[in-house]
Amino acid sequence: MKNVDEPFIISRIFDYLMERAPTIDLPLHGGHAPPWLINLMKELSKEVCNIIINEYGTEAFLSRISDPLWFQSFGCVLGYDWHSSGVTTVVTGVIKTVLNEQDLGIIVAGGKGRKSRKVPDEILELSKKIGIDDPSKFIRVSRLVAKIDNNLIQSGHVLYHHVILIDEKGNWAVVQQGMNENEIKARRYHWFSKNVSSFVNEPHNGIIGEPVSIKVLNMVAKESEDCRKACVDIVNENPLKVKRLVKESFSGPLDHWIFGSREIRYEMPLNLDWNLIEELYELKPSKYEEIVEFKGVGPKTIRALALVSEIVFGTPAAWRDPAKFSFAHGGKDGVPYPVDKNTYRNTIAIFKDAIERAKLGSYEKLSALKRLSRLDIY
Repeated sequence: MKNVDEPFIISRIFDYLMERAPTIDLPLHGGHAPPWLINLMKELSKEVCNIIINEYGTEAFLSRISDPLWFQSFGCVLGYDWHSSGVTTVVTGVIKTVLNEQDLGIIVAGGKGRKSRKVPDEILELSKKIGIDDPSKFIRVSRLVAKIDNNLIQSGHVLYHHVILIDEKGNWAVVQQGMNENEIKARRYHWFSKNVSSFVNEPHNGIIGEPVSIKVLNMVAKESEDCRKACVDIVNENPLKVKRLVKESFSGPLDHWIFGSREIRYEMPLNLDWNLIEELYELKPSKYEEIVEFKGVGPKTIRALALVSEIVFGTPAAWRDPAKFSFAHGGKDGVPYPVDKNTYRNTIAIFKDAIERAKLGSYEKLSALKRLSRLDIY
């Protein structure tokens, strides 16, 4: 009976979390996952990745990874902390190892800190494995989405983790995370290529983390469209005129640009890099993405252009925080209970057996797992 109970619980954990769409906070936890748990996570991840990709394809796998609640529940199944910021770094690290070591049609680049800066080199090297002819496209995507989440959503979170997954068909997903040191909280951003019609207009598959702030400068909100257009017009003006506009903007009402102690305090852009503004003028950008991608453009420049847009041209930016948003084997920190190694290994064995049987033409066990997922145990 135990062999049935484990996949039964695993399957329902995914459905349970997905149906209820809770808000999940990501406090910063210290310490490291013990090696024995990492090894078990890799073993189970390997079997789960095999089943999903072989049954539904690489696009379906990327779609799941780019869903913040599916990702979170996957971390629960693997026995990691349900609400720790480390679930992002550890789970993506495990998936990276598993997928890059296998021939499943997906490559993974990036990681935490220094590893995130190696993404271009990793994409160039790994793209050969899945037959990608133009890896530069994905290097550009990686850089652009990192700049967007670090600069265009100003919630006090600074990116420190970035991973991009690419399949052989050219689909991609990004999972990246920022840290707010004042709140001691992290925020995770999910992207999926199939759902990105514009990189700067509601592009995310989901953003997860607490606290959700009352006021966050959100330049990727739909309501910021006119402001984005005005910013393009501004940088196409003579830099001397832009300097005058910035100076004039500080004589206007700034109430909602400066907040109380519990909200984010923005450093007003009094001393812009005017050489950068001149370089943008020479670029003559035709769309907002070109400004975002330009080397040297950071949160301060984005903020200044948005301020001028609102005060001078009457096109305000959005101040809406985009963040939206139990265990099968226990959790690393012993919550709600310590990881049961025997049960964990038993679950791995069940999935391994199901995959081996499927390779031999027997799909009964995989079909049974699917049927269990449709039962209601709550």
